[in-house]
Amino acid sequence: MKIRVKDSFISRLSQQVDYIAKDSPPRARKFKNDIIKEINNIIPNPYKHRKSIYFENENIRDLIYKGYTIVFYINPNEHIIDIFGFIKYQENPI
Repeated sequence: MKIRVKDSFISRLSQQVDYIAKDSPPRARKFKNDIIKEINNIIPNPYKHRKSIYFENENIRDLIYKGYTIVFYINPNEHIIDIFGFIKYQENPI
């Protein structure tokens, strides 16, 4: 499977990284790198993550990392994992 990252995820992650960087740029870089590692770890077994609490679809999953929820869609037909949501205390993941 391949990972495809949507603009909605990139935008929200960038906002959070910028916010963290105001206090500590090295911590912001580490946060971003750690999230990228976690996303790459989805590939071997994407269904190990919980079914998303935001959607009624078995192929949409939530990866939880340090209180953040990374929402992704597993497209078994195309062998692609779409990363599209990045949530921290908000109701709308898109």
